[in-house]
Amino acid sequence: MINTMQMNKVVTNAKDAVNDIQDGATIMLGGFGLCGIPENCISALVDKKVKGLTCISNNAGVDDFGIGLMLQQKQVKKMISSYVGENAEFERQLLSGELEVELIPQGTLATRCLAAGYGMPAVFTPAGVGTEVETGKEVRNFNGKDYLLEMAFDADFALVKAWKGDTMGNLIFKDTARNFNPLMAMAGKITIAEVEELVPAGSLDPNQIHTPGIYVHRIFQGMDYQKRIEQRTVRKKS
Repeated sequence: MINTMQMNKVVTNAKDAVNDIQDGATIMLGGFGLCGIPENCISALVDKKVKGLTCISNNAGVDDFGIGLMLQQKQVKKMISSYVGENAEFERQLLSGELEVELIPQGTLATRCLAAGYGMPAVFTPAGVGTEVETGKEVRNFNGKDYLLEMAFDADFALVKAWKGDTMGNLIFKDTARNFNPLMAMAGKITIAEVEELVPAGSLDPNQIHTPGIYVHRIFQGMDYQKRIEQRTVRKKS
């Protein structure tokens, strides 16, 4: 007998989607720079005024956008990132001791997400051997080469942003926004997806789906996306 009962994953908006994210939570946030970041979810967290967050993200946004908005409100206790060079408020909080920061190689960040998604407790990687990244970590030699033991992330929530999604949570990411989003969508205990276009189940070409709906717990159609460019570079007039 086929069970036709299906979990209702669709929520009305970002406010409802992040309603149970409480103080002290560990959250992953997809995106690279300002590309593919969960703008609506971040705004909802700012409005919710949740504090003491540990944020796992490739970067920390800019001063007035992305995770930078949460930093302005002192909502972030710890940042786990690979690049943070565009945020002056981040720099100020780091140097003043207000913000705990763990900087890790970008590939290691991705691999620790991947390990969590695959259910692996840890991975060995050569990235960081012989540097400050090695401090306090187990080093093991395989075939004459040293590797660091890196633990899989343990995130309460993963917040991702996709181009299209269906009511079952299947996601398609567009162009460069297919960065950390698919990895983090697999890795959170609860994954919340905001999409530019939400369509009925069965509307998406299965061959085009990047994240299967089994990984997604909540989905909603976002609105008012700014899609800002972090650094605009143009050619001078000849």
